[in-house]
Amino acid sequence: MPPKNKEKGKKSGAQKKKKNWGADVEAESRHRLVVLEKELLRDHLALRRDEARRAKASEDQLRQRLQEVEAELEGARSERKAIYEEMSRQCHALQEDMQTRSKQLEEEVKGLRGQLEACQREAAAAREEAEQALGERDQALAQLRAHMADMEAKYEEILHDSLDRLLAKLRAIKPQWDGAALRLHARHKEQLHQFGLTSPGSLRPPAPSL
Repeated sequence: MPPKNKEKGKKSGAQKKKKNWGADVEAESRHRLVVLEKELLRDHLALRRDEARRAKASEDQLRQRLQEVEAELEGARSERKAIYEEMSRQCHALQEDMQTRSKQLEEEVKGLRGQLEACQREAAAAREEAEQALGERDQALAQLRAHMADMEAKYEEILHDSLDRLLAKLRAIKPQWDGAALRLHARHKEQLHQFGLTSPGSLRPPAPSL
């Protein structure tokens, strides 16, 4: 083989080796890249599984907490319902008591008003009767006083007339009475003298005073 052909053969052999080495490097790089991608994918999947487990655990916790909250809420609703029903019952009972008491008070007030009106009527009638009785009493007293004054005047007049007639009669019989008194006195004096009880001249006939 001539020298040029040898140089060309060497040069083409070197280029071929260089080309094979580049292909190997590229293949290894690709292999490493695939391995790295698998590792990355495996790590990514592991991370996602951990995240999924944590998310599942969080979801379970949240679901449990939600159930607890719902139970508490239901209990609160039941308690509120019971409280509302109890308050409604007490309010209804209080309203009934207030209505009953109000009716009782209305009836009591009505009765008291009736009694008050009756008492007022009785008081007015009693006042009218008292005023009428007082008027009748005053009128009767005035009539009685007038009658007594009239009777006193009449009695005084009758008494004066009687006294005047008595004095007139006494004046009329005075001379006769004086003579009779003198005779009676003399006779008594004589009788006493006869019994020695007194001396003549110790007794004097009474002098009538008219």
